[in-house]
Amino acid sequence: MAFKLKRSSREPMSEINVTPFVDVMLVLLIVFMVTAPLLTVGVQVDLPESSADSLPDEQEPLELTITAKGEILIQESKVEFEKLVPKILAVSQNRTDTRIYVKGDKTINYGRVLEIMGMLSGSGFTKVALISEPYKER
Repeated sequence: MAFKLKRSSREPMSEINVTPFVDVMLVLLIVFMVTAPLLTVGVQVDLPESSADSLPDEQEPLELTITAKGEILIQESKVEFEKLVPKILAVSQNRTDTRIYVKGDKTINYGRVLEIMGMLSGSGFTKVALISEPYKER
């Protein structure tokens, strides 16, 4: 005697169709695999002009400017090279997660900009980025 299992049309279906779920997960996996390398690049190159969009930020970043003469300015106040890190720590209230934008003149030595950025990174600041001018079509 064989039992015949017949589903009644009144019973709810208790199985979950996972095919659409798997399709969505595969698409999300591909999207994250493509965008993940782009998100890890946090330092922008200081070019005279750039077509990159600006990064949004919730709090006001500190702007560190290096002029063509080699002078260092935090916001608009001039600072000596040796007193740079203590001054930035005082302004940021000892928060090393403060975003610092470095604006280097395009005629300044690239090594000088890297020296200052390295000193900031070595002091524990993790969000140091370069700023460039927006690209202008000619």
